[in-house]
Amino acid sequence: MKGVFISIEGIEGTGKSTQAGLLAEHLQRQGLSVVRTLEPGGTPIGLRIRELLLSLESAGMDPLVELLLYNASRVQHIREVIMPALGRGAVVITDRFSDSTAAYQGFGRGIDMKLIDSLDVISTDRLRPDLTILLDIDVETGLMRNRHINKQDRLELEDVRFHELVRKGFLSLAAGEPDRFRIVASSAGIEEVHRKIAALADDFIQRSGR
Repeated sequence: MKGVFISIEGIEGTGKSTQAGLLAEHLQRQGLSVVRTLEPGGTPIGLRIRELLLSLESAGMDPLVELLLYNASRVQHIREVIMPALGRGAVVITDRFSDSTAAYQGFGRGIDMKLIDSLDVISTDRLRPDLTILLDIDVETGLMRNRHINKQDRLELEDVRFHELVRKGFLSLAAGEPDRFRIVASSAGIEEVHRKIAALADDFIQRSGR
């Protein structure tokens, strides 16, 4: 059986990690083999790149270096984790994938989308999630949520305008691929958001016959 590849995307403070964990538990209770992972990271090499990318000490990182590092982490992630899991029929749930690069480095940083697309061809060979859940929330609320839990990294410290551009980027990507994306408002409570995501995942898996 071919595996199912699900990504959870969104700006800061949407609860992606929490919802990825809840969805993994939900699908495991149904007897499915589930691999939960994240980007940047997912592998020992990827986690080292993640530390470099998100460290406050990397404040002077050039946007092009940032773009290349995300893609380098993704190559390792695909080859070491994602493709082997899909090959054995597992459901792979990733907290971020290539849509985050388009939103953050393309829409947010203003890097030419043709360059981002060219690197994506090399890094992913056009691998795309079967289903992408986009958690959406207004920027101020999302950033405030993270401040309340004292979460800080290099990207979180960008100004509100940057995060607004990223949010618009995600919504633009979703509008361009309505068959793959499902948008879920994440301003509601954790359990309510989880129920919506679980229903979307169940429906997709059932309809796809996997």
